[in-house]
This record gives sequence, C-alpha cells and structure tokens, in this order.
Amino acid sequence: MTKQTEQRCDPNAAAIEMRKELARKIAARAQSIGENPTAIPGLALYRRTTPTPCYRASYEPSLSVFVQGRKRINLGGHVYLCDGSSFLLSSIDVPAESQIVEASEQVPLLSMFLRLDMPTVREVLSREDLPEPETSVASRGLAVGETTVGLLGACTRLIDLLETPEDIPFLSHLIQREILYRILRTPQGASLRAIATAGDLSHRTARAIAWLRTNYTKPLHMEELAIVARMGVSTLHHQFRALTAMSPLQYQKQLRLQTARQRMLMDGIDATSAAYEVGYESVSQFNREYGRLFGQPPMRDVKALRDTKVIAIDAA
Repeated sequence: MTKQTEQRCDPNAAAIEMRKELARKIAARAQSIGENPTAIPGLALYRRTTPTPCYRASYEPSLSVFVQGRKRINLGGHVYLCDGSSFLLSSIDVPAESQIVEASEQVPLLSMFLRLDMPTVREVLSREDLPEPETSVASRGLAVGETTVGLLGACTRLIDLLETPEDIPFLSHLIQREILYRILRTPQGASLRAIATAGDLSHRTARAIAWLRTNYTKPLHMEELAIVARMGVSTLHHQFRALTAMSPLQYQKQLRLQTARQRMLMDGIDATSAAYEVGYESVSQFNREYGRLFGQPPMRDVKALRDTKVIAIDAA
C-alpha cells in the first residue's frame, strides 16, 4: 500500500502530513521572530521561539491556525489551549490573557493569522446550499477546534499564492471564501454564524461591542448601549457576558487600560496623559485599576516591558 493510499484510508494520517507541510511553508516564510506580514491583505505568519509569561492580548474577528508549539488563552476564566493541531476562531473584538507555553529555537511556535472580513462571511452564509454543522459548541467569542484536511489544504494553497504575487488579487479572495466555508462547517463556527446573522442576539451584541470599541473614552450608559444593540438592558448584560465572559463595564475598562498601556509603551507618553486620553477623570483611579489588571503601577510596568522586550498587544 502506498503512502497516499494509506492517507486516503486514514484521514488522521493525512491531516498529520498536511500539518507538517504547512509548518514547513510557514517556517520558510516566517524568518523573523514575531509577526511576518505578507503580500496577502489580512494574512500574517508568526514565529515564536521562547515561552512567555501571561500577557494581555487583543483579538479581532480572525482565524489563527497553529502547526507547532502551544499557546494558552484565558478569556474571563475560560481557558483555551492551542497546539499544533488546533485553530483559534475569534468572532468578535475581545481582550484576553495569552501565554506561549511551548516554543524553542529548535521547535518554534508557528502559526498563520487571517483577519476575517465580515461582509464576506455574510456573503458565504447567504448561500442556501451551505450545509449546517452537525453539532455546535457554546457561542462564546473565542473557540478552539481541530484542523481538518480540508482547512489545512485551503490554508496551504493560500500561502502558496505568495510564490505567484500576480495571482493574489484574483485567487486570494476565492481561497479565503473556502477557508470560511471550512470553518463554518465546524462546530466552532456556530458563534461566527450567529454574529454574522442579522437579527440574531449575538449579532446585536456585536453591534454594542463595536460601538464600545469606537466610544470607549466616553462615559458608559447602559441604556444608550442597549439602544445601539436594540435589546433590553438585562438581555444585553446576559448576551454580552455570554460572548465576552465580562460585563460591558469590564470590557470598557480593559479597552481603556490596554490602549493606555500601548500608548505609553509605543509612543512614550506619561501615565497622567494616558489616563486622560483614554477617558479617566481620576489619575489615582487609573493607577489603581491599571495595577489590578497588569500587576504593577503604569510606569514600572512599561519599563519592565521594555526591558524584557515583551509585546503588550498581540493578535496571534
């Protein structure tokens, strides 16, 4: 029996070989530590060579496919573990806690990150011949699943497009539609389906999340946010927690503090300026809440980040 025949008989063997092939292609393209942008809009390849302490990460609607290494993500006490056979689907913009737990120079963590275009998601969902998944998982904003032969094949073809840049404008969109199709067929695609479906409570909650991300510096009034979401205040509280594992006020607070941290780290502004810039009226309150979230006062935290060269905001 040939190797190809064995793989056709054993889907797991085929998936293992395709993960190895995808890992080789990502390793060849991701030569630098951290993010390696590509010529395909929304696609980046990542290489990490050392474990990290827990750090605050900001996720957006995206797909991350892991082919090597291990990463742990904590969203409001819900822990997601990604390894070389996993994909991470983020259906919303959400702050979370992240940690690389397995990576080395010899066996780096390798992953590909693809930003999701929500209009394209809705376009794929509008097709009447799109099959429903047999099962679904809890509709939280983050979900981890096992990579399949179909998904791995589409991801490999997307990276192969980098060899022929002239084909990217025409073929990239087609392959990304296939990737969306493969994800929507999985149980983990349920939350993405719900958020992209107009009228669904998750879709309405996503409207509130988008409003909060744009207006996080303003005082939060739940009645105003409920009007944006077109639902009652108590229903919005429940749905918001179901998707993000936090309340709207906690979400706003994390947005403010992470933005302030990034401004201090990347742009060198002081803590007082950062506090007022993100909407705090009291610098002492900013310092207290910053210390609770990040473990130490603002400027000491920023100095430690610079000394250890840890990136505060990450997406992969």
